[in-house]
Amino acid sequence: MAEREIHRARAIGELIADFIHGSDLEQPLLERKVLALLPDVLGTTVVQYVGDSEVRNGVLYIHIRSAALKSQLFEIRHDLVAKLNQAAGAKVLKDIRLLG
Repeated sequence: MAEREIHRARAIGELIADFIHGSDLEQPLLERKVLALLPDVLGTTVVQYVGDSEVRNGVLYIHIRSAALKSQLFEIRHDLVAKLNQAAGAKVLKDIRLLG
């Protein structure tokens, strides 16, 4: 008698996560996740002064429309990197560059 294969039912989200993990899609999706988390991490008041943002090569580039806010965020940029990476659940960012 042939051995029977046992199939374990898995959630579609688990299957998709397994497919994405380690693929070329993983990093771009994590970068988009970081951008989506910006309002939660920075807060709604700060986000009002944020223009275009993008992630390239592990660096988050944020356009800030307030010089005073840019200065304040510069002081805490390492903390922001840690918070965004933690919120994303992966080490996505190495640094943040604040543009005026």
